[in-house]
Amino acid sequence: MTKNVGNELAEIEEFLHCSTPQAWLEAALKNQPLLLIDHANCERKAASTAITLMYRHMGKTELLVKMSQLAREELLHFQQVVEILSQRNIEYVRISPSRYAAGLISHIGRPGDQSLIDTLIVGAIIEARSCERFSKLYPLLDAPLSKFYKSLLKSEARHYQDYLQLAQLYSAESIAARVAFFLEVESDLILSEDSQFRFHSGVPTAGAIKISPSR
Repeated sequence: MTKNVGNELAEIEEFLHCSTPQAWLEAALKNQPLLLIDHANCERKAASTAITLMYRHMGKTELLVKMSQLAREELLHFQQVVEILSQRNIEYVRISPSRYAAGLISHIGRPGDQSLIDTLIVGAIIEARSCERFSKLYPLLDAPLSKFYKSLLKSEARHYQDYLQLAQLYSAESIAARVAFFLEVESDLILSEDSQFRFHSGVPTAGAIKISPSR
C-alpha cells in the first residue's frame, strides 16, 4: 500500500464514527459467496446512482464530470466482481437488498437543493464505508481476492472525496452538521444487530448468514 493510500485510509477512519465490528469480519470470511454477490450488487447500484445524478442535474458541470468518471469505474468493478464469481463457480443470484442504504436514504431531505446535498453526503459515507471494509478485509483473504480488494482502495477513497466536495460545492452553507447527522445514522446501522448479512450490514444475528433469493 502506498503512503498516499495509507493517508487516505487514515482520513476515512477518522471521518467515520465507528469501525467495522469484528463479528461482521468473521461472518464475511465464512460467507464469501454471499459477500461477493452483494459486492457486485453494490458496484452496480453505485454506477446507477451516479448516472441518475447526471440525468437529474445536467446543468452542473462539476457533477457531470465526477459522476461520469465514477460510473465508469464502478461498472468496471462490477464486471471484475462478476468475473470473480464465475471463476469461483458462484452463481450471481438475486438477493434482497440490505437495510443500510435504505436506512440512510430515508433521511434525505425533500426534492430540491437539500435533496441533492443529502444524496451526495450519503454517497460519500457509503464510499467511505466501502473503502474501510476493503481495508479490513484484504489482509484476511486468499491471495487473488486480497489483491483485488486492495486494488479498490484508492478509487473508493477518491469517490468518497468527490462526493463530499460536490456536496459542499452545491451548498450555500457548511455541510458539517448534516454530515455529522448522517454519520450518526450510519454508525447505528453498522453497530446494531442486523437480520441480514450483506456487504454493508451491521452485526449479523445467528440467522443472518444465508442466501435468500428475493422474489
